[in-house]
Amino acid sequence: MVAATMKLYYYNHHPNRGGGALAGLLMLLLPVFFPSLFSPLSHASPSMFSEWNAPKPRHSHLLKSALQLESPSGQQSGFWSPLSNQGWKPCVQSMNQPPLPTESGGYVQVFLDGGLNQQRMGICDAVAVAKFLNATLVIPHLEVNPVWQDSSSFTDIFDVDHFMNILKDDISIVKELPYEYSWSTREYYATAIRATRIKTAPVHASANWYLENVLPVLRSYGIAAIAPFSHRLAFDNMPMDIQRLRCKVNFQALVFVPHIQGLGDALVHRLRNPHAREYLRDVTEVRDRQGAGKFVVLHLRFDKDMAAHSACDFGGGRAEKLALAKYRQVIWQGRVLNSQFTDEELRNQGRCPLTPEEIGLLLAALGFDNTTRLYLASHKVYGGEPRIATLRKLFPLMEDKKSLASSGERAHIMGKASLLAAVDYYVSMHSDIFISASPGNMHNALVGHRTYENLKTIRPNMALLGQLFLNKSMEWSEFQHAVVEGHKNRQGQIRLRKPKQSIYTYPATDCMCHA
Repeated sequence: MVAATMKLYYYNHHPNRGGGALAGLLMLLLPVFFPSLFSPLSHASPSMFSEWNAPKPRHSHLLKSALQLESPSGQQSGFWSPLSNQGWKPCVQSMNQPPLPTESGGYVQVFLDGGLNQQRMGICDAVAVAKFLNATLVIPHLEVNPVWQDSSSFTDIFDVDHFMNILKDDISIVKELPYEYSWSTREYYATAIRATRIKTAPVHASANWYLENVLPVLRSYGIAAIAPFSHRLAFDNMPMDIQRLRCKVNFQALVFVPHIQGLGDALVHRLRNPHAREYLRDVTEVRDRQGAGKFVVLHLRFDKDMAAHSACDFGGGRAEKLALAKYRQVIWQGRVLNSQFTDEELRNQGRCPLTPEEIGLLLAALGFDNTTRLYLASHKVYGGEPRIATLRKLFPLMEDKKSLASSGERAHIMGKASLLAAVDYYVSMHSDIFISASPGNMHNALVGHRTYENLKTIRPNMALLGQLFLNKSMEWSEFQHAVVEGHKNRQGQIRLRKPKQSIYTYPATDCMCHA
């Protein structure tokens, strides 16, 4: 097929040898044979070059040793043990909860962009802002994601009645505006400058900023619409009651709709019971059943956006480098900070996402083997199945939503990135171990939530791994020893939040207290 297409290309550029008819035929056939050439860049689909020329393993000497490991590994058993009590417990209830004021100060709307987990943090912040403004919060509007084109609303993802019930003593919440304010819509604010829209909220704004800039609008018009709103509330210098309320929203009020939980429970059940493939009916809680299987969730964020923005070399050769460089130019006009560094410099600094091959070698070095049940939480992997092939060799029992559930069971979530991510989040929270191949919003959200629940979470030491993978002469025993030593204190141990860090990633001490 490739040869035929190149032949057409040759004749097209030498008209004296083939005529114009072949040129027309070429244009007709290209979209059929090479649809990836004509798909939108925003969908972050793999380039045709990376699909045809699947990168060979970059660490073949380590991979060979990992594949020859005896199974099962004795070292693995220690990782399955749950975390011991670390002396901390969830602490989100306010010590002196005053009753809600009899009258609200007006309505607050927020419009949230980003993916599921960025919007989740925005919802928590919106509740906090409504609280110290003494305002009624309108259920937040979730913007359509420009990359995945997902139009899922708050009520499509989260159980809105549960949300309102959990927070009923904290703030006033309405599902929609009363008739007299029904004009306040996204479309209304998109057409002109409006006095009721607040669009100058700085990143990590203080509570005083809202009192000085939003409260007057509420008093004048009875409503204030804040957009953009993502990351628009500071983590420092906040009253303890506000901090605990933010965590209450995140860890208690935001639960997924029943059909997401039902599918998630089915996937967890099948992961723990490999021979079970019953549909959603009669799914029961099996987490504590004696003899139930254990599994690891791997969040593999390795889409085209991530690969291109990192500016790292992932072994796809010159064609892949050119494709990613072109993508950076189109999406970010070349303004990518990492582009000024070499691949070696980026890896030494831990700034390159782990490839599927590298995360597989990390897991193997930690003691997991080909008997480990692995759940792959990811939307799209740049390079498709060829890129995952090495990881699958190491972990042949690897599963995902598609392998565990029928198309009928997945009908409600297919093509909806936020709902797919919600299922992955739910399964991740019910796994024995969670590990992410690179930092990001989902990584941060799950690290914080699992810390709050005292669940085991492995945080890859990116700088160490970058340096280890640059050493092409390192033997397996040396690699394994360095990996094990470098991750002894990266398995879910409590880390206290530092200034400017997120309470959603580091809930102690704002949302946790000594047991």
